[in-house]
Amino acid sequence: MNVYLLYSDKDHINRDRYYDEKAIVQDLGLTALFSASAREIVMEGGKVKQVQEADPVLEDAMKRVMLVPLETEQEILYRQEIVKDCLEQEDFIRGLYELSGEALECWEKLGRRASQRTGTKDSARSLITEVHVMRLFVTYLKKIKELFREYSGKLHSEGLVGMAERLEQAFGPEREAGLENILKAVAFYADKKEGEGYGESRLVNKPRIVLSCGLGEGLKPDGIRLQALETQRKKRRDPNSTLGRAQDYFSSRITDSFSVRKGMALPSQTAEMEYEIVRYVINFCQPFFDEFSSFFDRLRFQAAFYRGAVNLKHCMERFGVPYCYPKAAGPEELRFQDLKEFVMCLGQRANPVGNTCEISGSTLLVVTGANQGGKSTFLRSIGVAQVMMQCGLPVTALNYESGIFPSLFTHFTRREDSEMNSGRLDEELGRMSRIVDHLGPASLVLLNESFASTTEKEGAVIAYDVVRALTEAGVKVLTVTHLLSFAQRVFQEAQSGEAGWRAEFLSAQRTQDGRRTYKMIPHAPELTSFGLDLYDEIIGKDENN
Repeated sequence: MNVYLLYSDKDHINRDRYYDEKAIVQDLGLTALFSASAREIVMEGGKVKQVQEADPVLEDAMKRVMLVPLETEQEILYRQEIVKDCLEQEDFIRGLYELSGEALECWEKLGRRASQRTGTKDSARSLITEVHVMRLFVTYLKKIKELFREYSGKLHSEGLVGMAERLEQAFGPEREAGLENILKAVAFYADKKEGEGYGESRLVNKPRIVLSCGLGEGLKPDGIRLQALETQRKKRRDPNSTLGRAQDYFSSRITDSFSVRKGMALPSQTAEMEYEIVRYVINFCQPFFDEFSSFFDRLRFQAAFYRGAVNLKHCMERFGVPYCYPKAAGPEELRFQDLKEFVMCLGQRANPVGNTCEISGSTLLVVTGANQGGKSTFLRSIGVAQVMMQCGLPVTALNYESGIFPSLFTHFTRREDSEMNSGRLDEELGRMSRIVDHLGPASLVLLNESFASTTEKEGAVIAYDVVRALTEAGVKVLTVTHLLSFAQRVFQEAQSGEAGWRAEFLSAQRTQDGRRTYKMIPHAPELTSFGLDLYDEIIGKDENN
């Protein structure tokens, strides 16, 4: 059965991942986000009572899902609706995740991995395991159905409502009753242990097997068919007791049955017959096994993503950060209000300064301004929000609207190669070359102080040529730069309209006394980054002391 909680028409996520996901995780600091999604926050009286240990399943699911971008507005809306349901009904998604996890844990105890390694199915032991696995499937499917019924009317998303309907169809009352009857019929074979004592007797499972056949050549049975199979709970008397001998006597007088006593020649043939009959019955259940053999794995993985989303929401609430469900727009649109850098929020455990931006009809955003003014943080906030939007998660802003860019790239400064195999500029150019090789039809490139590892003059020329080529190819570029001659040149050409730039310019705000507000405001590039402010703040104080 299909789960369909990540996509409306598929369970797997074997689609194109972000090309350089390692760079995206490193540059945007997403490891902290993955870790936060794996830790449940227990609140009491509006305060944090406990932050639980990280659940590696949640962390793995969040990482794998977030790094596979959704490609259409419909896919994003489909997943957002499920997120909304889960944030409103937290106990539901917690129960769904825990039930699927319990089912898999019980399956492991039954020897799931061992049977997968050996591949053996033709043995009494493996047959008993199959019966127990079927019982396990039936038990947990019933629990999952009960969970959906409990929240019926409270879930509104297409994904969760559709899953409830598919579950009712695939495991409806008729099929459920049929499987339970089979399990009761073969209980004698799977449950070999005797029951609790009752005087000088014990309650045990006794099979009732009814066969029919004709007579062939040599009066041999021919056309043997199973007519009925059931397990009855009966008292087993001590065979050496008076009642035990009487029980055997009366059983032997029944003309259409026989009794098997320990030590007689029949037990081996009886055991073989029981095996063949139970194998025959269980083989009819193979479609059920095939349909649900991977169901619990897929359910736990997909439920883990939404359970992680709930944990991220708790982090936002813990630090007083607002969140919204972003909207998809055209590729030249970028609008947001009070956007926070979520990773910084997680790292500093505080509510950082937010920024507001509205860009329409532009393919290039150039951010300049004062050193330590929050420019890189601003760029990361957009990158983190874009990744969260493109996996269906809410973002830390009052509102957020942007194009969809499955081809997302980050080009942030790196430390110099420790082995000195190449200089920083060579390394930057090499990474940019690989980005260009993998650009797609809807591409967004985030440049953070790129090509600043060489002289101002050379770096400005390289930055201009690269950015010009990218924008002419239809790539959207957001760049934070200290290459002021590059920024000035682009600004002047954009103002005159001679080069066809469709660009917007922001600057890190600085007050008259040199204070940084960490706000980005529309402003023409200046010919200084106000580095003397930092000199006066750090070096000047030491000299005065």
